[in-house]
Amino acid sequence: MDTRWCDQWALVTGASAGIGVALATQLAAAGTHLVLTARRRDRMEALAVDLRRLHGIQIEIFPADLALPEAPKEIYAFTQQKAIAIDILINNAGFGHYGELTQVEPQRLVDMVAVNCAAVVHLTRLFLPGMVQRRRGDILILASTAAFQAVPYISTYAATKAFDLLFAEGLAEEMNPYGIRVCALCPGSTESEFHTVAGQEEFTSKNQETAEKVARTGLRALAEGKSYVISGIGNYLGAHSQRIVPRRTVTSIAARIFRPAKRS
Repeated sequence: MDTRWCDQWALVTGASAGIGVALATQLAAAGTHLVLTARRRDRMEALAVDLRRLHGIQIEIFPADLALPEAPKEIYAFTQQKAIAIDILINNAGFGHYGELTQVEPQRLVDMVAVNCAAVVHLTRLFLPGMVQRRRGDILILASTAAFQAVPYISTYAATKAFDLLFAEGLAEEMNPYGIRVCALCPGSTESEFHTVAGQEEFTSKNQETAEKVARTGLRALAEGKSYVISGIGNYLGAHSQRIVPRRTVTSIAARIFRPAKRS
């Protein structure tokens, strides 16, 4: 792990499971102090106990639900109260939901946009000025291979991840003159709770990557100054090969793959 983050502070959202835990664990191994935030305090506390014992780092915990509009300001205020300067912002929190749009609870869709998009922008806007002032900082934003195309039956999720990818790529160029790196991490199917929460276990790939591998890929790309990275060669080829095919054709194929089975 890159030691450039040793003794710096990282904020990791969605730090109670999956890729968020893997990112926090790998940063801790590099000597990075952590502010962990997610909804489930008990999981974060258990993780903090292990990481403090293994790596002797400082860890602060702030439970928050990023679907709530006031959550980013509350997280920022917590770090200000603790006099913690965040040099690594990991916008990892996010979720999806499978099904026809008309069959999904409206609030679930609104919450998805809030967590996957609005909270990412809000947290980035809050913590970025300090990075600019210090002329250093790193921001990792969790996108997805779904960001590269429309995906029927997870249409809202795919759209939010396309937003995250374009936001990260644009911001990377804005912040380059200040020495601040911004990278979108685009994983494919990953061993985590995501598919269960999204209600799409039947579409889980048999060739899932581990959360640890995805996290390692993202942190390495961030350290190297890449504006985006796709985890896994198969995912990379799949995301980019569709560029030679008409968009409507790609979407039609995705619809056939994800279309719910008819119930008798």
